[in-house]
Amino acid sequence: MNHFEAFLSAMKADAALVHRPENLRWIAGYTGEGCLFIAKDARIILTDSRYTEQARRESPEWGLEEVSGERSYPALIARLASDHGARQIHVETDYLTYDGYKKLEEALASVELVPMDGIPEELREIKDEAELESIRKAAAIASDAFMNILPSIHAGMTEKQVQRVLEFEMLELGSEGVAFETIAAAGLNGALPHATPSDHVIENGELLTLDFGATVNGYRSDMTRTVGFGKITGELRQIYETVRMAQQLGLDALAVGKACGDIDRVARDYIDARYPGAFGHSLGHGVGLFIHEQPRVARGSQQILKPGHVVTVEPGIYIPGVGGCRIEDTVIMTAEGIVNTIAAPKHLIEL
Repeated sequence: MNHFEAFLSAMKADAALVHRPENLRWIAGYTGEGCLFIAKDARIILTDSRYTEQARRESPEWGLEEVSGERSYPALIARLASDHGARQIHVETDYLTYDGYKKLEEALASVELVPMDGIPEELREIKDEAELESIRKAAAIASDAFMNILPSIHAGMTEKQVQRVLEFEMLELGSEGVAFETIAAAGLNGALPHATPSDHVIENGELLTLDFGATVNGYRSDMTRTVGFGKITGELRQIYETVRMAQQLGLDALAVGKACGDIDRVARDYIDARYPGAFGHSLGHGVGLFIHEQPRVARGSQQILKPGHVVTVEPGIYIPGVGGCRIEDTVIMTAEGIVNTIAAPKHLIEL
């Protein structure tokens, strides 16, 4: 069953409107702007003249309706709903703007708009072999890029300079673009889990956390490595080793059939026993066409890991006034065990 057929089978309403870019690509293979109208007897891309030829090339089995000043999205959708007898239409209420939803509501006065309730996102959780191959390639690019830049980064560079070097190397190795905004956080900025790269000049004795990923065929990878500049001693080395051990414990605990919350607890308990409250975010998340997908490897989650899930394992310690550290891999779940897509080493590298 292909992605479109899987969505059609899971659809509960008479029709569906799909606007989220990742879902357009997953269901139709279309990477332009617009939306999809899907019914039992219809699969149609709605877009404007900038993307019509792209839609024909990327999704030749789909119908096409061109939007223009005289043919608005709501008007075209209303006609398609009437043509296909749709009395209930799924919409992505978690993605549409309020204004966009109200315009649809006005144009479709006799049609009930019902939430999509994450149907495509749930289907996207389990990756097929083609998706997994793209993720593996993206992970290899990111991992290789990290190793390639180590000889060229040094104390005296800014966080922004390291960011640019890393992102350029991923592009040179074949990435379509960054998987998300690269994080480069050194020294005291390491206490910020989602720090924005700054003009901070990296000094010897500091840790630098790099959180980054590559993209292949739209699929993302996600990895984090923390490196030291000069000799790392004292509390920073202890923080690093605590995170490294917690990450390994999380990886060792991963298995099909286990609850996500139980995996989170293994790593969290190890850190909390040594640095109470210093690990605030979840242990991990799903990865695919979007960088944060289901399942969430988080406290209290009862979701069961299944073959085809792709999840991160990324514990961290963040201490204001001291710094921080995070280590992360992207892992594929299989019935035979886990496949760690990230090859870069995790011992403390001191540059």
